[in-house]
Amino acid sequence: MEITESNIRSSLESVIDPELGVNIVDLGLIYNIKIEEGKISVDMTLTTPGCPLAGMLAGSAEQALRESFPDTDVEVSLVWDPPWTPDMLSSEAKEQLGYTR
Repeated sequence: MEITESNIRSSLESVIDPELGVNIVDLGLIYNIKIEEGKISVDMTLTTPGCPLAGMLAGSAEQALRESFPDTDVEVSLVWDPPWTPDMLSSEAKEQLGYTR
């Protein structure tokens, strides 16, 4: 698979937040994707800094990318700035979660 931001996002859509049942891309948890020669770096956040699933979600994101791009170094970092807000939800996630505002 070609390494593009679109393909990276598609790969990350396979990672589902088990508490919310929505993928991490539609939740707005992916902040930055950087593609360098032979390396993918992703900055992601969580809905709350105290999220008990922090290690699991970041690890699942890293695993999904390694499976999609096996010959590429992958780094997934958790960041907290800017803080996540519900405004970061995609329209699909808002509909799925019944979020109206």
